[in-house]
Amino acid sequence: MRQTNGLVLLSAMLLVAVAPGCSALHPVPPTTVAAAPSAQPVLGAPIEVAGIRQADTKPGQSESLAAPRPVPAESATGALPVFTNLAELSADAVMEQVLARSPSLGEMVAAWRVAQARFPQVTSLEDPMFAATIGPGTIAPDDNGVEFAYRLEISQRLPYPGKLKLRGENALAEAAAAGHNVGDIRLQLAEAARVAFYDYYLAERGLEVNADSLDLLRKFKANAETRYKTGLVPQQDILQADVEIGRERDRRLGLEQMRKVAISRINTLMHLPPDIPLPPSAKQLTMPTTVAGAPALRTMALSRRPDLLALAERIRAEEAQLGLAHKEFYPDFEPFFMYDRFMGNTSDNRDLAAMLGVRTNLPVYKARRYGAIAEAEARIAQRRAELANHTDQVNHQVQEAYEKVVQGAQSIELYEQTILPAAKANVESAQAAYITGKIAFLTLVEAQRSQIGLRDRYYETLADYFRRRATLERVVGGPPGTWFAENARPGEPK
Repeated sequence: MRQTNGLVLLSAMLLVAVAPGCSALHPVPPTTVAAAPSAQPVLGAPIEVAGIRQADTKPGQSESLAAPRPVPAESATGALPVFTNLAELSADAVMEQVLARSPSLGEMVAAWRVAQARFPQVTSLEDPMFAATIGPGTIAPDDNGVEFAYRLEISQRLPYPGKLKLRGENALAEAAAAGHNVGDIRLQLAEAARVAFYDYYLAERGLEVNADSLDLLRKFKANAETRYKTGLVPQQDILQADVEIGRERDRRLGLEQMRKVAISRINTLMHLPPDIPLPPSAKQLTMPTTVAGAPALRTMALSRRPDLLALAERIRAEEAQLGLAHKEFYPDFEPFFMYDRFMGNTSDNRDLAAMLGVRTNLPVYKARRYGAIAEAEARIAQRRAELANHTDQVNHQVQEAYEKVVQGAQSIELYEQTILPAAKANVESAQAAYITGKIAFLTLVEAQRSQIGLRDRYYETLADYFRRRATLERVVGGPPGTWFAENARPGEPK
């Protein structure tokens, strides 16, 4: 009977120990754990990823950071549905779609979620341990005075105070760094989208210039034919006009290729087939007239650049790791409760069966612990040197981008105020002089060729200026806001 009672008690204890694990057979919907608010990073502002501040994220809310939206089907006309209502395509419209659809951004958001999911893992206690031991020889003993012998034990490992906190701080800092990586890829995608749009804009403006050039050359040829019929000019003028028309047609083939490549680049950034048609690009661009000084932009960049903020968070993660390495010199504890029916194994000593105790490791082998401290300190020094070097590079990038933007604005003003008006007047004067027979046809063609080349160069300078502006926005760490004074003006002077 006593052996039966012992077996029943042992079975009950095993059932209690195993029951919590059985609940794992019924999965519970997971929740995303957002990074808890922590100390401000060295360089700045709260983390913001895809429009959601990390400190404000609630469990389950990160589903709004899903991978790029599904690609809609093409309309009957073959154009992208989101652009069907746009008469002209703008850089902002392209950027918005790229940020909404890019798989690169979805990849980085997923990496951020992975880093966030580490926090509850590293800050949780290990599972309790249960042990059961029986003495097989006491199940049916020959001596009726010997009771059934068994031992039941339950224990919980407890890290030294402060270890879990430091592990959590390390995980939060790594998650914050991953969040800043999302911001960095957003800046890169925004720049790539704008650059692709301005390539598209340049190809379309080049086609317009080419069409104007062909129209003007045909008029020149018509004048040459009229004058040839009256015997005022040789046939060579007509042949020269045909040569120039052929050159422009060949140039048009190259411009058509540029346009198709630009369309392919935009569609690829939007995670779409490369040959989906796009609306025509805007003919008028919003151009800044003034830019904040380079010192102000450098200061702004140091406080806003996500890559700098990510490095600062990684320094914080390494500092937490250093603190954890110091904590490893202190022991962990494992308190336990034991019910032991092996001692004496008679009814007389039943009151002695319950026991309480604690186990602990002895951190006597310190070489590896000192090595962990040295490694953590070296990693911190490495990260700080990396941050210092990256800060220098950011200052240089901002200064370089700023100088290029300023030079581009000056070049555009020179073209608009001086070069293009003079080239247009030169062609008009040469055309009038040719009609009156004062100059040769080749001189007229040279004037026209010079004007076309200068118009092409103007549009190249204009597109290059806006590419440089997109680069300046990236190296400063965000959209211009108030550091550009905006005013609209045509893409080409009258």
